[in-house]
Amino acid sequence: MTIATAVDGYLRHVAVERGLAANTVAAYRRDLGLYTAWLAGQPDSDAGDAVSAGAGAGAADAPARPITNLRAITRHHVSAFVQYLGLRPESPLTAASIARILSTVRGFHRFLLGEGLVETDVAHDSKPPKLALRLPKAISIEQVAALLAATDGDDVQRLRDKALLELLYATGARVSEVVDLNVDDVRLEDFDSVRLTGKGDKQRIVPVGSFARAAVSDYLVRARPMLSARGRSTPALFLGLRGQRVSRQNAWLIIRAAAERAGLTVPVSPHTLRHSFATHLLAGGADVRVVQELLGHSSVATTQIYTLVTADTLRDMYTLSHPRAR
Repeated sequence: MTIATAVDGYLRHVAVERGLAANTVAAYRRDLGLYTAWLAGQPDSDAGDAVSAGAGAGAADAPARPITNLRAITRHHVSAFVQYLGLRPESPLTAASIARILSTVRGFHRFLLGEGLVETDVAHDSKPPKLALRLPKAISIEQVAALLAATDGDDVQRLRDKALLELLYATGARVSEVVDLNVDDVRLEDFDSVRLTGKGDKQRIVPVGSFARAAVSDYLVRARPMLSARGRSTPALFLGLRGQRVSRQNAWLIIRAAAERAGLTVPVSPHTLRHSFATHLLAGGADVRVVQELLGHSSVATTQIYTLVTADTLRDMYTLSHPRAR
């Protein structure tokens, strides 16, 4: 089997059997395209040995054939590919980008072994470059309050914006999870939680606080019917001014406009509300395992980075406040 055929099989596997999102599959396709293009420029050592052994005079001058067979890929190739990503002259990649691409490559080679297409997983021992610790950027409770207050108003657009932002902050949801909600996902008569569908189509139930419940209820009763009348019938919960489902890009623009009206000088995005949700919960005493479930993280290690944020905040407050801290 050729490398290209194996890549196609792997992409079908992650799309159909594992149910990964289309954007994730597209990212895998780009990563493996970069990998296979690099492999195509590497000499097949087995083919070179065969030529040298059997071609007689002039064999040493014959060009080495590129790698086309899965079994010709070695651990050396994977390690060299990682080095290439960080050193390529046209555009060296960051450690985070290299780690992501290597994760894709490792998944591909695990698939090859699991399907019996190769005898060993040559990427198993490959290590990504060490990542610099990047703490999530959260804003303060006061800044969140100012952001939400900037959506106050009785017109349909402000009612929708208030409901959208209140729900994002109340649940810590990813923006894609909120804009993908349908009306049937929230029931006004007992609206105390919402069902969110996260990565890999994993569903979770997240409680909704009183402020978000009131904002969503006002929007559904007073604004959504008017927005729905402007377009084709759709089950989407949040609608644009033309009656279509609000997109992720729309949500980003809505939040940026609210931040400008609130006079916030720090960058604010939909993910800022997710980071702030987690940070404020932990600072208020919530257990990290609970926050993990609410965020939909598959590993608690992903959630634990927020504990560093709260620890830094406590340290700063101590240094500023304690008379003998400095």
